[in-house]
Amino acid sequence: MHEQLIPRVLLSTVVASAALVASHPALGGERAPAGPEREAVVARPKLDVSGKKRIGTASVYAHRFSGRKMADGTRMDPHDDNAASKTLPLGTEAKVTNLETGKSATVTIQDRGPYVKGRIVDLSPATAEKIGITPKEGVAKVEVAPLALPPRGEGARD
Repeated sequence: MHEQLIPRVLLSTVVASAALVASHPALGGERAPAGPEREAVVARPKLDVSGKKRIGTASVYAHRFSGRKMADGTRMDPHDDNAASKTLPLGTEAKVTNLETGKSATVTIQDRGPYVKGRIVDLSPATAEKIGITPKEGVAKVEVAPLALPPRGEGARD
């Protein structure tokens, strides 16, 4: 009986591991939707190399992400001016302006996300503080203006 159980357990572990990799952005996949739509393929947004400004909602990286690897392979430092974008190439420098306070900061896109509908950028806590996003609010309407795109082919794992 145990001889038959071990291959089944091993197979289910391999299948579960493959599903985890396919559903996790940091491992090269995309998050799968919950519920009945789970079978649907999640389309990866197309990278925007146009240099156009975008207006939308910014959020702040949760402290639990501090020290975790970002999409470019570096560790998330909450004191650095780093950010996550689904559409800007990794390595892009961008000016993020809080449209309520008028304050701005320059960030480097080092990660993918945010994975919440309507949000266009996740900011490190230090950057959020610089532009006036308080921990109580957690989000703000911002303008993201790319300043410098990385040379073609240099964006790590875009």
